[in-house]
Amino acid sequence: MPPAALQAIVDAARSPGLSLSPRRDIVAVVQTPPLPGIAEVAQPELKLAGLRINPRTCSSSRFSFGTDLALLDVATRKERRIGGLPRGLRVSDLSWSPDQRHLAFTHVSLKGERGAVELWVVDLAEGKARKLSPQPLSTVLTRGFNWLPDSSGLLVHWRPAGVGKAPVGSGIPSGPIEQDSTSDGHVRQLRTYQDLLKSEDDARLFEYYVTVQMAIIDLHGKARLVGAPGQFSRTSLSPSGEYILTQSITRPYSYIVPVSSFGERIEVRDLHGDVVHTVANLPLEEGLPPGNDAVSDGVRHVSWRADAPASLAWAEAQDGGDPAREVVDGIRDLVLLQAAPFRAPPKVLARLTMRYAGIAWGRDDVALINERWHKTRDYKQWMIEPAHLSTPPELIYSGSYEDRYNSPGSPVMRADANGFPRLLIGPGTTVLLDGAGATPEGDRPFLDRLSLTTRHKERLFQSAAPYFENVAAVLNDDGTLLLTTRESPTERPNYYLRDLTKPEGEQLTALTSYPHPTPQLKDVQKEQIRYAREDGVELTATLMLPPEYDAARDGPLPMLMWAYPQEFKSAGAASQTTGSPYRFNAVSYWGPAAFLAMGYAVLDNPSFPIVGSGDEEPNDTYLPQLVASAQAAVEEVVRRGVADRHRIAVGGHSYGAFMTGNLLAHTRLFRAGIARSGAYNRTLTPFGFQSEERPYWQAPAVYQAMSPFNSADKIKDAMLLIHGAEDSNSGTFPIQSERMFQAIKGLGGTARLVMLPNESHAYRARESILHMLYETNAWLEKYVKNAQPR
Repeated sequence: MPPAALQAIVDAARSPGLSLSPRRDIVAVVQTPPLPGIAEVAQPELKLAGLRINPRTCSSSRFSFGTDLALLDVATRKERRIGGLPRGLRVSDLSWSPDQRHLAFTHVSLKGERGAVELWVVDLAEGKARKLSPQPLSTVLTRGFNWLPDSSGLLVHWRPAGVGKAPVGSGIPSGPIEQDSTSDGHVRQLRTYQDLLKSEDDARLFEYYVTVQMAIIDLHGKARLVGAPGQFSRTSLSPSGEYILTQSITRPYSYIVPVSSFGERIEVRDLHGDVVHTVANLPLEEGLPPGNDAVSDGVRHVSWRADAPASLAWAEAQDGGDPAREVVDGIRDLVLLQAAPFRAPPKVLARLTMRYAGIAWGRDDVALINERWHKTRDYKQWMIEPAHLSTPPELIYSGSYEDRYNSPGSPVMRADANGFPRLLIGPGTTVLLDGAGATPEGDRPFLDRLSLTTRHKERLFQSAAPYFENVAAVLNDDGTLLLTTRESPTERPNYYLRDLTKPEGEQLTALTSYPHPTPQLKDVQKEQIRYAREDGVELTATLMLPPEYDAARDGPLPMLMWAYPQEFKSAGAASQTTGSPYRFNAVSYWGPAAFLAMGYAVLDNPSFPIVGSGDEEPNDTYLPQLVASAQAAVEEVVRRGVADRHRIAVGGHSYGAFMTGNLLAHTRLFRAGIARSGAYNRTLTPFGFQSEERPYWQAPAVYQAMSPFNSADKIKDAMLLIHGAEDSNSGTFPIQSERMFQAIKGLGGTARLVMLPNESHAYRARESILHMLYETNAWLEKYVKNAQPR
């Protein structure tokens, strides 16, 4: 157990989750429980094809849930209790019916060694909940239910009846496990994955748990089966409610990629489950061509057009999915459209010179389609007319998606009468844009009205000091009534109604009033600071100091820096300010701020940009840029008199842990490092990592230089390694921390390895979080707070 001050942060009350109704006048309030205990986290778990499955419930084994459900009236701000809720409520997913008369949710029931995912529904008029489905749901690959567009019932994924017990292997192998590779001259990126299939026994077990029975169940609980059981990874009803788009997993499977890369059969079925149209049969894909702009060859991103009864849209690469392949006409992607009954050939909706990045549907004459290219960070948005494809597309925006200062924001979407998201289009073909509003002084969220015909833009709202206010939802059609979250350094985020038609001082009405979760740390001091790296790149960080601390009176403190490097293609974008000085001084157990309670100064999220301009790759100069950013941060906090140069620790999670290993190996700026769930040997991720798109064999010197494992003999300061023993994240195998610890120990260095049982890449159990804080605090006390000058 850590000291009481840290325990109090772990056990602080957590804010509930809110779900706004389709008419935007009622909010479903889901109570967030305290952290689960280790007994919850240690439930049985199968690891198959990149999935983690709880065999007791036939669901994903790692999910968050709510322990209470209520309704909040937006106009009156009165909360209404719901009757009939199951005892020991564990809400996993919830969804409003399109007509707002009902609210469906799944309850994960556990009774002894048995469990089930149950479908419940709340009748809004009665304010009562009742169990709707007699058969348990299967939620391994999906949430297990979707409303019919007319709100008359739901399409559900049942655990098939009569399937018997899960297959059990004999334990006696029938032969070796074999894999083949045939020389075909094609280079493929094979990223490193965990929890993969390892044998035919695994494959049969996988099939057992992902096979579902589709059914349609009405609001009285009467159900009828839809076709035969199948391995459906996704089902989606058309806006008209006539068809179901299904994606089914097909053999052969793979031992080197997860289920997301398995073959798929994409089909359109009627409501009896009969196939009326086959969209595509996609093969198993063991790796993509090199590059972060690589995509699958053939059909991808198949979905319904939201503003038409039954039309499918999808993208197809014209370069075989290979960004290195030349295309004569410059067209990388086609976006295609095909309407029911799917007999006429598909029409070309858009020809894109970059990769398709989604579409926002509006009406026959308005849709916004996006394209982007990772290599250059270029981004474009076009307006098209889906019903008039001969009309040339109009460019709405073009720029770099890493240029936060000039980001136009994202279009505001609204669920239509069928429950499908559509552009909120106002008079004169205007749309609303919701954005972060990054400025040199920090983020200032905004809401704009943009005319798609004249390009005139009007600012309706922007957050103003000394508060940080963000638009959570637009409540009316003209964008004058908003649901916002508002916070300040000493006030936690709460929900407000903002009526822009009223005078400035009368616009706000409080909807919630959540108290400060850690009042003992209410007076924490926070400042957004800027400073320069030696190459001129401007850096940003959040400096946090304990309550009542005074640098002139109290002198410099021991400090914990916590960071996560990020790649950029321009120094200008890397220099942009991130965050806001008016955000709530949240003190979470997950980040570094908890150690303010122990008397440390904290530098949270200092910029560690890795810039590769033009044809240069950022990681070609990773180490000198990393060291320069760390040096600049240390010099700034020492100059300010808030940190003792000889008592600074650095830490991070995942890629931040990788950064920590490198800073300890290549500098003596820090007395200790806290590295959580990291990777330290890049030859174990040879087909790329983070944003690095070159394989090891193309850039061996970069991989070798960036691996702190290769420089473990240079680590002279104390390194604490913490890792979830069941980490499922690509690349951060637990063996990464185990081998790094072995190297430091064998070379006579100072290190400690802590493996948290049953935990994945992020840690969930209260016991695990408390132990993580105990270890971190003890390490900082020993090697930082009480460190003597070298």
